[in-house]
Amino acid sequence: MPAIYTASATATGDGRNGHVRSSDGVIELDLAVPTEMGGPGGALSNPEQLFAAGYAACFHSALKVAARGAKLTLTDTAVTVDVGVGRSDRGGFGLTVTIEAEIAGVDEPTARRLLDAAHQLCPYSNAIRGNVEVKINI
Repeated sequence: MPAIYTASATATGDGRNGHVRSSDGVIELDLAVPTEMGGPGGALSNPEQLFAAGYAACFHSALKVAARGAKLTLTDTAVTVDVGVGRSDRGGFGLTVTIEAEIAGVDEPTARRLLDAAHQLCPYSNAIRGNVEVKINI
């Protein structure tokens, strides 16, 4: 698959307690391990927050594309993604994802069809399919 766009970021320092910077400098921030994982926490981000933000934006775009494909205009929508990290039963660590979608103006069966279509379209969903448990709630 030839890439249409490639994002690049570099991590330096001490991994989860380090620093990340995108190649264009738009993202430049320090990271800290959350207190729940034994770290200092505080007003610093972490990889799970960054993944959740990217996934939420991407899935929301996919939802809009699915709606256009169904000839529907969605005017009041929001997508929240929760990313959990924990010990995997396969060894090491793994992720869980919960997607919460707010879709005004459509009935629940229509919303479910749009969410299922978005889940098929979204590159994040496709990248983790079969590897990460994903729950989608309306």
